Amino acid sequence: MQFLRMFYKDKDLVVSSTRNEKLISQVAENITVITSDEIEAMNAHTVAEALNTVPGLFINSNQDFGTFSLINIQGSEDRHVLVLVDDVPWNFLSSGAAETSSIPIGIIDRIEIIKGPASSTWGSSLGGVINILTKQTGNTVKPTGSIRASYGKNNSQDYRAEISGMAGPVGYYLYASDQDSDGLMISRYFDNQSFYSKVDVPVSEKVDLGLTVGYSAPRIGFGDFPSGDFYSTGLLRTFFATGSLNASLTKELDLKLSFYNISNKSIMCNKALGLGLTGPHGAPYLESIYNEKTAGARSQLVWTKGAHTAVLGMDYGSGNMGQINNAGAFLQYLGTAATFRAMPDIQQWAAYANDSIIMGRWSITPGIRFDHDSITGSFISPSIGSTYRLGRETILRGSVSRGFTAPPLSSSSGGGFFLDPNPSLESEEIWSYQAGMESDALNYIWVKAALFRHDLKNAIIKDLFGAGPPSYNDIIINNGKSRRQGLELEAETIPFYNLSLLTGFSYIAISPPAGSGASNIYSIDIGIRYDDNKSIQAGLSGRYVCWDVSPAYMADYDDFIWDMNVNKKIMASANLTTELFLTAHNILNGSQYTFVDSKNPGRWLEAGIKFNF
Repeated sequence: MQFLRMFYKDKDLVVSSTRNEKLISQVAENITVITSDEIEAMNAHTVAEALNTVPGLFINSNQDFGTFSLINIQGSEDRHVLVLVDDVPWNFLSSGAAETSSIPIGIIDRIEIIKGPASSTWGSSLGGVINILTKQTGNTVKPTGSIRASYGKNNSQDYRAEISGMAGPVGYYLYASDQDSDGLMISRYFDNQSFYSKVDVPVSEKVDLGLTVGYSAPRIGFGDFPSGDFYSTGLLRTFFATGSLNASLTKELDLKLSFYNISNKSIMCNKALGLGLTGPHGAPYLESIYNEKTAGARSQLVWTKGAHTAVLGMDYGSGNMGQINNAGAFLQYLGTAATFRAMPDIQQWAAYANDSIIMGRWSITPGIRFDHDSITGSFISPSIGSTYRLGRETILRGSVSRGFTAPPLSSSSGGGFFLDPNPSLESEEIWSYQAGMESDALNYIWVKAALFRHDLKNAIIKDLFGAGPPSYNDIIINNGKSRRQGLELEAETIPFYNLSLLTGFSYIAISPPAGSGASNIYSIDIGIRYDDNKSIQAGLSGRYVCWDVSPAYMADYDDFIWDMNVNKKIMASANLTTELFLTAHNILNGSQYTFVDSKNPGRWLEAGIKFNF
């Protein structure tokens, strides 16, 4: 691991591939890890900002302060990507997608990203997995923590405080934050208050109990949409709690149990702009209210002996969704009712098993999972992956896997205005083939390359007027096939006079083209980093994305977006360290947006201070 540690440092153990700690050099999947130090260095305010630095990930947002974002991996749909926080599935029941602005960025210890299906381990996740692991409780009686504040253009403010330590034998971690912005573009805004707590109780030398509780309340102004003659605002309230038990039953056998509960209330309100289509300014156009509640449990046995580390587990989940849609006068004129209501629910359970077999230079990981839910029935997800250490400096990787994503409840059991539910929907299915390598055989440069091919069938698409008489509403059906294939390249130099260079490239060919018309998507990342390991850390990064969307979207993505971050320690003592930081966003005023009504902001600056104690 010596050469990998030069780049991965504390990333060398990951849990996402098998749900048990494993050396990253033995992971067959295409995996990337983002650490809390990297998040701090880029002064990210949201998870989406941090993810936007990873080749193969494409974050579609208007890039305003704290806005909502759509995440896809290697050309997948956003509903295909499973997001987890503290083992809690974060995806909405209604749409199947996840909204990460409700995840406090400051609580994150690391983000592990699997690119490509991970269904043999996690279930519904044919696009990939974003597994967010939160910070650990303290291990000293004397508390440690930080206080952080930043201020930027249009009153864009971010305040955070965290503290951790031990109260007797009990470890604790507490976090609170307040984000607020008048918006970097006209008619946009964002504010969010978050709280998170974690305690760890050692019952005995071999048994630990854990509890987490979190809350966030983002409120967002999405701005004006002249093309539809409306403006849009959103509200999201998220509360989640987990309980866990970890026990070492024998020298070779460990038991892990966890329970979770998450409640989401989201309100999307669209009102008329007053341009002559949907009514006078401020008139109700469409309001969508969703109340979602999900509870679940997970159990897992880990057996380690000789060359084997075997994992056997079961998952259970139960969720219900309350949906209310309120139509304004314009939509009622087009034939809708004033109000639409639905209250579907779903029950899910799964069993899975995998093994990590180490044989000399080889690491082989077979896995299989059986999923069943009350709507689509059953699905089996097998996988096989392997790594091979080619000499001291190079690792080869390869995997084959079958994956799926269950349809969202709004498509199968909910419906809406002009949309009928389809209870006969089946899960989308994929077969994936990936190969890659990672090496520092060139001595001064670390390189990583990956090839992938994803064959999707049973894709869900909208059948216009497909419900037939009497409503002739639209309906979602399984009638699509697609192939996504491409490559990723990454490289980083070792520091030279405290400077290191990094670059990344990803390319995805989609056949037939996606719903946006995209058939060839690619991204280019370029960066330079300075770190004297004493007091100054700085970075300049640029990203270009060719979205290849239909001209009908009137998009503009001809420019690189360049950002610069500088962090400087100004005072340091045994008990307190003070840092100043400055971030310049979109230095060259580049344009990078996929829809004419969702333009990205131009250049803006922010500065802040952080106290570590």
